[in-house]
Amino acid sequence: MEVWQNIYSYFNPVAFNIGSVSVHWYGIMYALALLSAIFVAKWFIKHDKLPITNDLFDSYIWWAEIGVILGARLGYVLFYDTHTIYYLTHPWQIFNPFIDGVYAGISGMSYHGAFIGFLIASLLFCKKNKVSFWFLADISVLGISAAYVFGRIGNFFNQELFGRATDVPWGIYVNGVLRHPSQLYEAFLEGILVFIILFIYRKKKVFDGQLAIMYGILYSIARIVAEFFRQPDIQLGFLYGGWLTMGMLISGIFVLICIVILIFMKKRKATLS
Repeated sequence: MEVWQNIYSYFNPVAFNIGSVSVHWYGIMYALALLSAIFVAKWFIKHDKLPITNDLFDSYIWWAEIGVILGARLGYVLFYDTHTIYYLTHPWQIFNPFIDGVYAGISGMSYHGAFIGFLIASLLFCKKNKVSFWFLADISVLGISAAYVFGRIGNFFNQELFGRATDVPWGIYVNGVLRHPSQLYEAFLEGILVFIILFIYRKKKVFDGQLAIMYGILYSIARIVAEFFRQPDIQLGFLYGGWLTMGMLISGIFVLICIVILIFMKKRKATLS
């Protein structure tokens, strides 16, 4: 347990170097997340005999990934960064990986921003190719929920998004303070648990889009729970009462939006039936 509690003293977030460029475990986990999302989605397409061709889905993957990357970065700049005005007035700096001429990578990604970017890209793709948005969304969330695990493990390896101070025996020391490994809590709650529920329920859905809406609700609830163990972003702190965080606020809004959409689609389904 002592080794686990002091794991950051033994673990290097840089996996290897290629010349002057450092390849971080976080980047590797992100690549694994993308590959696993594609693999899982394609497995469901084949196993469940879903009516979509490989070529069309492969084309969709590119649209979705671009939407995710753009949305994740822009979402962080808008929701979490304290230099939002600077980035909005200097948009070319948003994706600039160099600081004073030195490659430093791009830090600061928002999951909620990624989700919004994914939705926009998916809507545009579906309109262009005359495909049902909700049908594709149901397939996608199965892959996304499974892949999410790698993203949070990447946060853990990158020694970021720390948990709150604790005295639990499985806590890890961060700068001399024992903290919850909240990144791993999120990997389980927002990734594994949500995926299992969607996996079990997928054959019981009664209309396209039900899995996607369920994902939005389940993820948001899991995120709210995890936020009670996660240290608030240092630049924002608590928004209210020493407990409300930006992650909770955005997740709460997502829950309400998803519930409204779910009620609307259920009524529409009943009317059409």
